[in-house]
Amino acid sequence: MKAKDAEILIVPGYTNSGPDHWQSRWEAKLSTARRIEQAEWSKPVRDDWIAEVVKGVNSAEKPVVLVAHSLGVPTVVNAVSQFEKPVVGAFLVAPPDVANPEIRPKHLMTFGPYPRDPLPFPSIVIGSRNDPFCTYEVAEDIAAAWGSLFIDAGEAGHINSESGFGPWPEGSMVFAQFLSRL
Repeated sequence: MKAKDAEILIVPGYTNSGPDHWQSRWEAKLSTARRIEQAEWSKPVRDDWIAEVVKGVNSAEKPVVLVAHSLGVPTVVNAVSQFEKPVVGAFLVAPPDVANPEIRPKHLMTFGPYPRDPLPFPSIVIGSRNDPFCTYEVAEDIAAAWGSLFIDAGEAGHINSESGFGPWPEGSMVFAQFLSRL
């Protein structure tokens, strides 16, 4: 599949993805990409966030590829059962451990725990060995539960602009390869 043949839905996490974040750069570069907007980026409400993803998928006119970062990952995974339109793949980056009582801010726990059923479409989970929001082992475990290909990003922090991942060319290459196999 080529990017032009899909609607690429960008699903940012807590506080949204700023202009230097790889998600924002990809959205600007990919003609069929659009961002799922949330009413409240800094005080996420699980059901509201899920509803926006469901609305985005169900209004799509082409097959959907989801590109989620951080809190966008549990939002996507919790929305799966409500999708009425075809989702052909998900690219899930830096999932937070929403079952960890030490996560801050605490209200992120309302997005957990993660469903552990296999996802009904191909997916990739990219995890970091030093993500402050999720241990490598937890990321690897949830990827296995979902039947996702797990990619070790090394010591990449939270894989966002603050940890040096603005353009993220390696991620773009992995995403292009993932698309080509859908």
